[in-house]
Amino acid sequence: MPDQGGNISRSSGDDIVPRGRSREAVIEEQVQQIPISQLHSFEGHPFRVVDDEEMKRTVESISQFGIITPLLARPDPYGGYEIISGHRRAHAAQLAGLETVPVIVRQMDDDESIIAMVDSNLQRETMLPSERAWAYKMKLDAIRHQGARLDLTSVQAAQKSKGKTSRQILGEQVGQSQDQVRRYIRLTNLIPRLLDMVDEKKIAFNPAVELSYLSGKEQELLLDAMEYAQSTPSLSQAQRLKKQSREGCLSFDFMCEVMSETKKGDVDRVVFKESDLRRYFPKSYTPKQMERTILKLLEQWYKKRLRDQAGRKKTEGGDKYKNSSCR
Repeated sequence: MPDQGGNISRSSGDDIVPRGRSREAVIEEQVQQIPISQLHSFEGHPFRVVDDEEMKRTVESISQFGIITPLLARPDPYGGYEIISGHRRAHAAQLAGLETVPVIVRQMDDDESIIAMVDSNLQRETMLPSERAWAYKMKLDAIRHQGARLDLTSVQAAQKSKGKTSRQILGEQVGQSQDQVRRYIRLTNLIPRLLDMVDEKKIAFNPAVELSYLSGKEQELLLDAMEYAQSTPSLSQAQRLKKQSREGCLSFDFMCEVMSETKKGDVDRVVFKESDLRRYFPKSYTPKQMERTILKLLEQWYKKRLRDQAGRKKTEGGDKYKNSSCR
């Protein structure tokens, strides 16, 4: 993994060779020992640095062998250095008690820095959907920006990419189809709480892509509907929500109705014994009459709960639950 400098089996410099530069040129660059206190994270860095088991192993490795692969950073005009590659190594080194770390300092503009930062992390074996989504978006924006700048585009690169969209170029570089790249980038339109649920595997990737077409307000309402129904949307449900949204008639009631549906493959069942229910009904009631009465009472309870929940939301911040209707 590119951001775990304690892995001594890796060759130095593998993750910091930018496109268009030779490995020899990078190795020849001077490695400096820079105080960790002078290093800070790249602005908008989409990759999480967490104290998990993997970090623990990295700390142990760095404590024993030091940092084999130097970090890559650029000078910050406001002081210190901005890390391009090596956020996890810097954090692990700090946890290991190191005061300085080996760093290659390189003058890089924003686009070059973004591409180098993303490329160094895309080699990781595991990556959250949100990390991949934001990484693809950042790199795609940088590629598009670079494509309009002749000073950053060599003739050879221009000829190779002639006739290709930026998404095609990015897809080829990351080993994904341009459609899959587009789908990942769609996830960046999700509100943070929904995107977290994708990372936590509470919402599957394909339904999440469909939900990304909902407005931010609709996504907030959907969270309430999911909480009400204690359910997350399947692909078909997400597609129906997206369709209603595009037609301008996606209401909270409709969301609750959809999210309360029984999904294909659900195995949980609620079963009552007739002997347990008999105490609540006249002896003359047949099982069918008992069933109709129970369903009627549940329907009344359901509508009351919707009204109560909508009333609370109105009190908290306005009538955002107002229904719209399709004509």
